[in-house]
Amino acid sequence: MIDHRPIVKGIFLSALLIVVLSFGSKLAAQDGAKLFQDNCATCHKVDKDLTGPALKGIEDRVKDKKLLHDWIRNNSKVIASGNKYFVELYNKWNKTPMNVFPQLTDPEIDAILKYVRDYKAPVAKAPGETGGPDGKMGPNDDAILYGVLTLILAVVAFIMLQVNSNLRKLAADKEGTPSGEPIPFYRNKTYITMITLFLFVVAGFFFAKGAISLGRQKAYQPEQPIFYSHKVHAGTNQINCLYCHGSAWEGKHATIPSVNVCMNCHLTINEYTGDPIHREDGTEVNGTEEIKKIYKAAGYDPVKKQYTGKTEPIQWIKIHSLPDHVYFNHSQHVRAGKVQCQTCHGEITAMHEVYQASELSMGWCVNCHRETKVDFNNDKGEGNKFYSIYEKYHNEIKAGTRDSVTVADIGGLECQKCHY
Repeated sequence: MIDHRPIVKGIFLSALLIVVLSFGSKLAAQDGAKLFQDNCATCHKVDKDLTGPALKGIEDRVKDKKLLHDWIRNNSKVIASGNKYFVELYNKWNKTPMNVFPQLTDPEIDAILKYVRDYKAPVAKAPGETGGPDGKMGPNDDAILYGVLTLILAVVAFIMLQVNSNLRKLAADKEGTPSGEPIPFYRNKTYITMITLFLFVVAGFFFAKGAISLGRQKAYQPEQPIFYSHKVHAGTNQINCLYCHGSAWEGKHATIPSVNVCMNCHLTINEYTGDPIHREDGTEVNGTEEIKKIYKAAGYDPVKKQYTGKTEPIQWIKIHSLPDHVYFNHSQHVRAGKVQCQTCHGEITAMHEVYQASELSMGWCVNCHRETKVDFNNDKGEGNKFYSIYEKYHNEIKAGTRDSVTVADIGGLECQKCHY
């Protein structure tokens, strides 16, 4: 009987190598984009200001490559050195320090800079259009393509094995060498074992992925009873987030503003005259009709300019939800921590219909605590006075062995800080 094991092993390893190299080249090509999303996208966009300045053209503004790398890794040291450009940038952005990224290597920083340099603004897709923003296949499409190619390669490998087995038998019969009949594919234990292992690994991967994602709703974007555009209010008209969500400054919850808050402005603004607004499906929104829904909810007659007393509560749909066992305090982050709303909620000023921009997972929060600096009190009396109790860190800063303190340093990774 012919021993298929060396042949199967060789073909299996070859197919595995092809798949690894294919995915490796795909990941290498996307390193810059992925690194940007993981490290920079919270505060920066390439082509417009966000929490931090737009990054397009940064290499033209900072010619010294080493200086730029030093700034990205530890901006405090660069500011302390007195570099004119970065000191002015620091002052322009209200002396808000950038996160430090000492873990980034030179090739990784170069990959991010290349992504920024080559960045092209995405083109809006027509309703129903699929694929990436440029009309080409997106990352998910690529994954499907590679999966199909891998499956095709596996099928071809098994067919070649069967052909090889039959050819060996024909050659043996011609030479008069006794040989057994080739084992059918569906009875070959080697094939059955490989297929079983493959299906087990694939099923395990999707099961684990599904279990990890259970309860998360990133990109969740429900249709609200009234089309409220944050882009129009917070973006175009620059209404401060805290005007509507004042509780975020004072308490645990940001809360949804009452209709009375809406009426503060819409008592006089009774029609929409701005740029056209479109829903995600491309249909145009009649802004004036949406304002009338507010009047109906408030029980207000815009013709007689008086309240009727017949109110109807607005059934807003909650978007951002955390498990009951998780403690999160908005004021602790917004007021004490000086965290910008966009850090967690994405570029809210560019959203018509709000969606959940961040996954809000435990890992996502932990990474933020590891990277975010606290407003540490210094010798000049600046910063949060609460942190004056951390004498050890003050001494380390004076000695020059530490230049900043993160949330993780002051207990931000302790379980009881976030869990009841």
